[in-house]
Amino acid sequence: MHPIFPPLNEQMDIIRRGASEIIPEGELVKKLEKSINQNKPLIIKLGCDPSRPDLHIGHSVVLRKLAQFQELGHQAVLIIGDFTGMIGDPTGRNETRPALSLEQARENGQSYFEQASKILHPEKTRMINNSTWLAKMSFEDVIKLASKYTVARMLERDDFTKRFKGGEPISIHEFLYPLAQAMDSVAINSDVELGGTDQKFNLLVGRDMQREFEQEPQVILTMPLLVGTDGIEKMSKSYNNYIGISDLPSEIYGKTLSIADNLIYTYYELATNISNSELTTVKEHLSDSSINPRNIKRALARKLVEMYHSIDAAAQAEVAFDKLFIKKEIPDDIETVTFNNLNSTISIIDLLLQYNLVTSKSEARRMIQQGGTTIDGLKITDPNSALEFKAEHIIKVGKRKFLKLIKQ
Repeated sequence: MHPIFPPLNEQMDIIRRGASEIIPEGELVKKLEKSINQNKPLIIKLGCDPSRPDLHIGHSVVLRKLAQFQELGHQAVLIIGDFTGMIGDPTGRNETRPALSLEQARENGQSYFEQASKILHPEKTRMINNSTWLAKMSFEDVIKLASKYTVARMLERDDFTKRFKGGEPISIHEFLYPLAQAMDSVAINSDVELGGTDQKFNLLVGRDMQREFEQEPQVILTMPLLVGTDGIEKMSKSYNNYIGISDLPSEIYGKTLSIADNLIYTYYELATNISNSELTTVKEHLSDSSINPRNIKRALARKLVEMYHSIDAAAQAEVAFDKLFIKKEIPDDIETVTFNNLNSTISIIDLLLQYNLVTSKSEARRMIQQGGTTIDGLKITDPNSALEFKAEHIIKVGKRKFLKLIKQ
C-alpha cells in the first residue's frame, strides 16, 4: 500500500529547514505535486564515502534531512561508493582517502549503514553499492560517458579552477569522479540528491547526465557544513573537533558544552530533531539576556545524548559532568592499571604515550606545555620531567582523560 503524503506546503516547510540551496526549488514543488497526485514516493539519493566509516554529527546534518524525506513518505537510497572507494584519492595527496579493497569498502559501507540507522529508518532505507553498475562498464562505455561532458565544464569546479590557474597537476581520474557519481543518479533515476555545500558541483553533474540519458533531472538540495567544536573549521576527525555518533554519553555531553555560544542555534537546527516551534523558542531564549546561554547549551547536550543513547544516559552524563567539572571530583569509573615497568621512574611523555592518554609524543609535549596535564593534582609544565613511582598516582590529561596507576 502506497503512503499518503502530507500537504505540499507542510512538506516544503520541513524540506526547507536548514537547507542551503534547493536547485531549482520550482522543480521540487512540481515533483512533490506529482508525487501527491500519483501517490508515489520520490527517490531521494545520498552518496556515502566508505573511506570514512566513523560518523559524527557533521555527517548527521544531511542524514537527518534524508530521514525527514522518509518521514514524509519518500524512498531513501544510500549509495555506497564501494567501486570509487577502490580508487581512493587520485592525486595521492589526500591521506584520508586511501584506496580500499572492494571488501574493505563494503565492510565500511555496512558500518556506515549501521551508524546511520541511528538517524534513518533502516527498514525504509535502500542501500546499494555503486559497483553494481560501475564495475560492469567497459572501456568503451567510459569513453562514451566522458564524451558527454567537456573539460571546460569540469574546470568550473572551484578546486579544479584554483589548481589549474596555480599550475598544479589535475589527474584524469579526478574528472571521472563526478561522472561516476552522476552515473549513480542515472542508475537509480533519482528525483532528489542530497549533499553538503562542498558537493554542489558533483550533484549538478548528476543532473546534467540524467538529461543526457533522457531522464527527468534530479533536484539538488545542499546542506551547510557543520562547524566543529573549535568554532573555526568544519567538523572533522582530522581536525579533532568532532562529536561522534558512537561516542560515549559523557563524551557527547562534554564536547557539546565546549562549543561557542554562537553555534548553539545552528546545532539545534541542523543536528537535532526538535520541531520548528521548539526551534523558535530556542531562538527567543538565546536573545533573552536574562537566560544564561549555558543553560540552553546544557539542554542541547542532553538532547544529543538522548538521540544517540537514551534519556537516562543523558541525565547520567549531566550528573557525571557536574561532578567532574563543577565539583572538581575524580570520576567513579576511572580506569585503573597496574604499573609494571622494571624501572621506578618513567618520563612523563613516555608515560602518557604508553597508557594511550595521547596519540603521539608531539601531542604529549603540547599538552604538557599548555598546562593540560596533572599528576595527583599538580600541573606538569616541563616536557622533560619524569615520574618517580610511589604506591598510587592519578593522572589527568586535558579535561576528560583520567587514569589511576597502581605500582605492582
